[in-house]
Amino acid sequence: MADEASVLINMESMIKSLISSMDKLKDEMELNKGMLDDILNNDPTYKEHSDLAKEAAKVKSATKRQVLKQPQAAELAGKVQSLRSQIKENKASLSDYLREYQRMSGVNEIEGEDGEVREIVFTAKLVNKSFR
Repeated sequence: MADEASVLINMESMIKSLISSMDKLKDEMELNKGMLDDILNNDPTYKEHSDLAKEAAKVKSATKRQVLKQPQAAELAGKVQSLRSQIKENKASLSDYLREYQRMSGVNEIEGEDGEVREIVFTAKLVNKSFR
């Protein structure tokens, strides 16, 4: 039990150290990205091309809005959004089912109806409590 506590304390220390390191890297990246953006925005050719691209994006967006006003396009866009939402919900349910299946069976693989064997993989991430 003491070994387990020691391992847990060491792991917590490594996690905290990694979080601090990631924060420092993010700060450094933001600083360097800002300097790079300044260089790009001060280049007349890049600035001109960037402005042209922004204008083209506005025209494209306006055209897309017009096309989506057509009944067939609007219906299909709604259907795509609905399907996207269903897929997202199904992924969340699948994740919950897989976690419980793995916990109950102790198995990290499952064979689908298509005969393909898939490995159960979980991804953990850390979020600030204020974002929840």
